[in-house]
Amino acid sequence: MKDKCGIVGIYSSDKNKNIAPHIYYGLYALQHRGQESAGISTSDGKRFYTHKGMGLVYEVFNGKKLKKLKGNIGIGHVRYSTTGKSRIENSQPFHNKIDGLDIAIAHNGDIINSRELRRELEKEGYTFKSTTDSEVISYLIRREYQKDNNMIKAIERTSKQLIGSYSLVILFNHELYVVRDPLGIKPLALAEKDSTRMVASESVAFDVIGAEYQRDVKPGEIIHLNNEESHIIKGSEKMRRAHCMFEYVYFARPDSIIDGRNVYEVRLKIGRALYREHPVDVDVVMPVPDSAITAAIGYSRESGIPYGEGLIKNRYVGRTFIMPTQEERETAVKLKMNPIKSELKNKRIVLIDDSIVRGTTSKALIDVLKGAGAREIHLRIGCPPIKSPCYYGIAMATKKELIASNKTIKEIRDILGVDSLGYLSIKSLVEAIGISKEDLCTGCLDGKYPTPIPL
Repeated sequence: MKDKCGIVGIYSSDKNKNIAPHIYYGLYALQHRGQESAGISTSDGKRFYTHKGMGLVYEVFNGKKLKKLKGNIGIGHVRYSTTGKSRIENSQPFHNKIDGLDIAIAHNGDIINSRELRRELEKEGYTFKSTTDSEVISYLIRREYQKDNNMIKAIERTSKQLIGSYSLVILFNHELYVVRDPLGIKPLALAEKDSTRMVASESVAFDVIGAEYQRDVKPGEIIHLNNEESHIIKGSEKMRRAHCMFEYVYFARPDSIIDGRNVYEVRLKIGRALYREHPVDVDVVMPVPDSAITAAIGYSRESGIPYGEGLIKNRYVGRTFIMPTQEERETAVKLKMNPIKSELKNKRIVLIDDSIVRGTTSKALIDVLKGAGAREIHLRIGCPPIKSPCYYGIAMATKKELIASNKTIKEIRDILGVDSLGYLSIKSLVEAIGISKEDLCTGCLDGKYPTPIPL
């Protein structure tokens, strides 16, 4: 699974400050949220400067390119596509003009009704250059702004037309606006450092430049960063929240703070709860690196069973590594995860992972561990069974591809070939996160989505 994107926005009241390097470092810290493309747009009050390209942050930018991005205000983006193909036309920030004025938008999330809105805009004469929902948002804002030349009202009216998830940074005419959808599905946080205000998908983007985390952007909040003006979309304060539970389980870096919760602490609690719900007598607790490491530590601490490593991850293999044949797919798994045979031979292990989607990768890993001599393998999963697809910006799978959608836990256990299998319950997951179930999006677990979904 992959999340859609990571975004950064920075405004400095020091007109002589060049903020492009800070945006670069912030995007570098958010690289886990998207590896297909990266981009930065800045403004010095006279003109916009934009550079974007396909690849990782360090591949897209170098010192010379950053120096050309002038100005004390700007936005940045790292992308993984869920709406729109992986190509340069779909990379962000997305640049457009409104009445001769520049606007650039970077978006994290997925707009469920983007196709409907796109058709509506095309009938009005708008021509699209990309296949992303970010361009749809850009044109909607353009249409609404032309009514009264008020950007806050234009954003508010646009938000009321959007169904889905969106955290946005908008650079318009040397002004920086920040938006979070009324349900708060995608994370967004604020920080400050001296004369600089910063917003990013995760707080780790602040740490790298020494900015101090202040708070999370409120669901439905629009912030004009230049003058600190904050506006709540009318009615959103009465709406339920739907924070994505998978940010805590898998997507966010463990050193992030998401909606006031320390992700590392949440994952420790997940591991502890896994042992309480599914104890087992084994020799060692082992994680599937890297996202399950913290939960495995929690399982070890709660159980008193020693923590150990049985798989070493090759971090230089791309996340989009796809092979056409079964033999090549097995080779790819071995390339990504290599067993430490001395730690596995004749051992009874409890293997901790964050999730099972299709089950193909899990099966391949189990085969690797068996081949290395593990005597018993007991699999424990840090979230409940994933039974339904995500419509809010997580590239998951169709319902029929999800192994838990039509298989019992016993059937999944037999398919994977493990001695036992235990999933964390929804109740324990909610308790570990510390947010009420009513304020979490658990649609992929129980099919109960916070918005209307496509038929």
